Amino acid sequence: MFPVLSRKVYGKDLVYFDNAATSQRPQSVLDMWMRISSESNANIHRAVHRLSDEATQAYEQSRDAVKEFLNASCREEIIFTSGTTASVNLVAYSFGEAFLREGDEVIVTEAEHHSNIVPWQLMCKRKGAVLKVLPIDDSGRLVLEKLDELLSDKTRIMAVTHISNVLGIINPVKEIIEKCHSKGVPVLVDGAQGAVHCKVDVQEMDCDFYVLSGHKLYAATGTGVLYGKKKYLDAMPPYMGGGEMVGTVSFEETTYAPLPMKFEAGTQNFASTATFKPALEFVNLLNDKELVGNIDNIRDYLFTELSNDSRIRIYGVPRGTMDEKIPLFSFTVEGVHHEDLSLILDKMGIAVRSGQMCAEPLMDRFGVTGMLRASVAPYNTMEEAEYFVKCLNRAIDMLI
Repeated sequence: MFPVLSRKVYGKDLVYFDNAATSQRPQSVLDMWMRISSESNANIHRAVHRLSDEATQAYEQSRDAVKEFLNASCREEIIFTSGTTASVNLVAYSFGEAFLREGDEVIVTEAEHHSNIVPWQLMCKRKGAVLKVLPIDDSGRLVLEKLDELLSDKTRIMAVTHISNVLGIINPVKEIIEKCHSKGVPVLVDGAQGAVHCKVDVQEMDCDFYVLSGHKLYAATGTGVLYGKKKYLDAMPPYMGGGEMVGTVSFEETTYAPLPMKFEAGTQNFASTATFKPALEFVNLLNDKELVGNIDNIRDYLFTELSNDSRIRIYGVPRGTMDEKIPLFSFTVEGVHHEDLSLILDKMGIAVRSGQMCAEPLMDRFGVTGMLRASVAPYNTMEEAEYFVKCLNRAIDMLI
C-alpha cells in the first residue's frame, strides 16, 4: 500500500520515523496523481473540453472531501493553497489588511512553528502592530492563565498550534477559542499536526481559521488548506491577483470572484490537490479500533523506554493520561549532538528528524541548539519501535 516503505537504506529495511515532517503516500494517492498527470492534464475551470472538465471535477471533489473532513458549513469556506505556510501567510496578510491598525495586538504562543510566527511578525511590522507571546511551562503545556492577561481591547487575532510539531502535546484549543471569543477576538488554529492526529470539527471547535498541509496527511506535496469562516473571508481582500480570482477586469477597476476563487489566483496545483480525496478516504480507514490500539501501544512503549533512560530528556511530557500526547517524541541526550545521533540511526535504516524543527524560539526556551525527533504513523509497527530503541541505545553508547 505504501511503496516507499518496502525499500532498503544502507542494506537495512527502512524504518520511517519522520512522519511529522512528511507522511508517506498510499498507492491510491500515487494513482490519482498519475492519472490526472497522464490522462487529464489540463488547466482547471477555464476550458470546456473533456480533459479540463475531468481535472476540474477531481479538484473540486477534493474540496468537497476536505469540507466533509473538517465539517465546514459550506464548501466556499475551503481555500486550497500550497501548504500550511501559505495558508497562514494568506490570513496574516489579508486579515491584517482588513482589520489591523497601528497599535493593535496579535497573540501567538511560545510553541509555534516558524510558519505561525514570521507571517505575523511581517504583518505587525507592516501595520505597526504589537506581537505578544503566550508562554509554555517546563512540561510543554501552554500557561493558559496568562492568556487572560494578554488579551486586551487592542487584540485583533490569536494564532495557536493545535499540536506542536516539537512537543506533541494536544493543546486545549477549544478553551482558548472560548476565552478569545469572549473578548471578541478571532482565532487561527495551525492544524498541520492536529488534522493528522485529531478528529477536527471546525464548527464544534468554533475556530475562525484552520490551516493544514496535505503532505503530512498522506496527500501530495505542495498542497494545503485554509478553512475560514465566510464572514471573515468575505471581508478580507485577496492575497494575490491574477487569473481566476476576478469577476470583471478593466484598467479603471477590477472586481473579485466569489469564494473560494477569490483566494485561488492563477493555475492551481490541480494534479496534487486532487489527491486530497483518496488521502482523506485513507485517513477515514484509520479509525479502525485495532489500528488505533496499535499506534497507542507504540506511543506508550516509546514514552516508557525514553523516559526511563536517565541519559535522555523528553520535551513535551503529558500530565495525567497519555491521551494528550501524540506518538511524537523530541528529546536530547546529555553530551551527544542530535545530528550525530541522527546520522548513525540513518546508517541503521532509521529516518528521524534532527535540528530545530523550525521552532528556534522553542529551542531557546529549553536552552538547546536542537533536538532529535521520532514521529510515528499508523503504518509503523511495534517491531520497528523496538528496533529503534535498540539502535538508539547503540548509537548513544558509541557517542558517549
